[in-house]
Amino acid sequence: MSVPIALSGAAEVLRLPDDELLRLPQSRAEELTLEPGDVVLDGELIAGFEADASCVQINCGGCAVVPGFVDCHTHLPFTGWRAEEYALKVAGTPYAEITRRGGGIHASAEALAKASNEQVLRQSHALAEEMLRHGTTTLECKSGYGLTVQGELRALQLADQLLRELPQDGSVTALLAHAVPEGCTATAWMDEVERMLDAVAADSHANALDIFVESFAYSNADLTRMGRLARERGWTLRAHVEQLSTQGSVPVAIAAGARSVDHLSCMPVDDVAALAQSDCAAVLLPGAEFIGNEHAAPGRELADGGAVCVLATDLNPGTAPIVSMPLVAGLAVRRYNWTVKEALLAMTLNAAWVLGRSAEIGALSPGRRADVLLFDGPVSHLPYRFGHNPVAAVIIGGRPVWVREDHAWRFKEVEK
Repeated sequence: MSVPIALSGAAEVLRLPDDELLRLPQSRAEELTLEPGDVVLDGELIAGFEADASCVQINCGGCAVVPGFVDCHTHLPFTGWRAEEYALKVAGTPYAEITRRGGGIHASAEALAKASNEQVLRQSHALAEEMLRHGTTTLECKSGYGLTVQGELRALQLADQLLRELPQDGSVTALLAHAVPEGCTATAWMDEVERMLDAVAADSHANALDIFVESFAYSNADLTRMGRLARERGWTLRAHVEQLSTQGSVPVAIAAGARSVDHLSCMPVDDVAALAQSDCAAVLLPGAEFIGNEHAAPGRELADGGAVCVLATDLNPGTAPIVSMPLVAGLAVRRYNWTVKEALLAMTLNAAWVLGRSAEIGALSPGRRADVLLFDGPVSHLPYRFGHNPVAAVIIGGRPVWVREDHAWRFKEVEK
């Protein structure tokens, strides 16, 4: 029988206004509370907020206690890097031109094809460990660098294996329409996608389909088709849209039943109302915006309009080689004029909603899984101390899985 653990005497505990919430419009973020207190963990779950003598005490004086971060948009697993492309971008070369020269997604697909499974997993493990130290307790993995039927299936199987081996939990997304394979048309590849779905279902744990809509990638018609394929399987639809140019994809994605639209750097402000009136989340990726010198997504307008807003790293080897959710929070607060509560909501509950997991993770609520972070100071320092990692300890499923050396003393009683 496990002994309850109390995270006691925290200076701030981030709480929802209602423990039963599954998502919260960004316009209500200021209803989150940050009061001093305790968080009691019983086994793998959060039990309550009043410690008693039966609990093993962890002294959290001076710390903030927040839910673990949910990174719902990454491109793990992958191998290799594309630093030379960043130099081209800084010199002013557009991403579409880099792609035409054989860079971009095709370069990562070539690297993946040449690498052994062990090489891919070694790099992906190291990145996931970095993510853990920056507070990511749940992450999404995508395919998309296969660009052949067997390549995509291999990527999905590697994603499954990676998640089995990590301390973090996660979900797998089949990004089967990422780039158009060489020698193929978008329509012909979508035909291949449709034919491969039985194998995807049989050979992987993918529960979502994804597509990149762009002038040199896939069209809104392909997005509509992908939505139909997702509905037929009972899977979630995700969509990379409005990143590099305006394609009018947000209404199309909503009509197709998308759970999220991701990027939105070139989204017309006129589409804010449609998003706010839907269950479709706006996943914003300020790291990719910064690295690519893209337009800033209309984050303030989305928040004020009442959309469900989410932040993620977009971790990938080309456009966002970023592992740190605290860094993403700092970028979002500055670029979108958000508050720290808005950033935290977008990295926890609302991010869990995108993965269909917000009933079990994403908030410090009784009955949810005890995925908890200790910050080394107040939450106001999360965006303010830009580049600093505030995470002092990471708890997943009620178990401390990483503790920063200067805070190890807090956990001495748990180790006994």
